[in-house]
Amino acid sequence: MSSAGAIHRLVVYADACASGTLDMAAKTRMRSAMYGAFGEAYASIGVEPGQIHQEDRGDGILAALRPDVPPTLMVGRWLDTLYECLREHNAGRDPRLRLRVGMNAGLVLDDGAGLVGRAVDLACRLCDSATAKAVMARATDADLLVVVSGWLYDNVVSEGGRYVEPAHYRPARVSAKETDETAWFHIPKRPAPPLPGDPGGDPSGTAGDRPGAAPTGGGPSTGGGPPPRTAEAPPTAVRRYRAGGDLQVFEGNTINGGFTGIRKDRDGGERA
Repeated sequence: MSSAGAIHRLVVYADACASGTLDMAAKTRMRSAMYGAFGEAYASIGVEPGQIHQEDRGDGILAALRPDVPPTLMVGRWLDTLYECLREHNAGRDPRLRLRVGMNAGLVLDDGAGLVGRAVDLACRLCDSATAKAVMARATDADLLVVVSGWLYDNVVSEGGRYVEPAHYRPARVSAKETDETAWFHIPKRPAPPLPGDPGGDPSGTAGDRPGAAPTGGGPSTGGGPPPRTAEAPPTAVRRYRAGGDLQVFEGNTINGGFTGIRKDRDGGERA
């Protein structure tokens, strides 16, 4: 297919985590919340419906923005608003709506049936990559993971700007089908996402929940101290008896010396 008519667009692909575990009613609520969050995020940067080509993907959304939408707004205020919408929606809810979002930019063609182009393919593969799924599996309390292409990070994210946190992205290799490139991973409001292969990685970013970590509050530490002391057994009772001047010694159930019997005297003593 010719690329004639294709224009350079920013592409967004979002997918809901664990949507396959939901029943019909829960899935309907999830989709409503997802579309509501996207709509509010677009409104926060002044994007009108005519500036977006958006397609339904069941448990996800594929969108391409017109070239007149500044990409810095999408990786800044748009992502920040999307995160806040998810956080507000998920407060006190179980299950929560958790999204993986892949972002890329490049030539995109609308062929009448949908969006076509390598930029679209890559955005989808970043979102659905094994690395992205592993990050969300480790960061169980995260509501949103953003994965941007190397081109988008180098040309847009790295420039910074309001609501843009380039230092909080981490690179990782993504390999799927024909894709083999470095992508950049980001969880909003966190210094860095946990990546597969991190030694002893703590998905929540808090040390206080790890065994042996230093306490984070006024309570006692749950680790790092000496092992608990084992209670010592009480000393074995020793009883002594005299039989005709000979001393008989009892230690527990062991009798040392000859033994024939025991009787009690009237004075309370015992005599063998």
